[in-house]
Amino acid sequence: MADIATIAFTGLGLCFFIAGTIGLLRFPDVFTRLHALTKADNLGLGFITLGMLFQVEGWREMALLVLIWALTLLAAGTVSQLIARAALKDRSG
Repeated sequence: MADIATIAFTGLGLCFFIAGTIGLLRFPDVFTRLHALTKADNLGLGFITLGMLFQVEGWREMALLVLIWALTLLAAGTVSQLIARAALKDRSG
């Protein structure tokens, strides 16, 4: 049962990663590309993390996976803000 859940959640996460990549390649400007990429990648990584949680044996490993996911969310939010600010600055000046 755990293997089925892992396959389902990681497959769903992969679908979100693919959707974000398509959005990155297809949308017209920096801001829509950034929005599509960050939202889809955050959800994709969340589902992959959830799928991996079914495979670990202890609470320590679960906590580490969740911590890695949380730090990645924080880093992605910070980087997307920096990219958006640079794009605004480049547009105005």
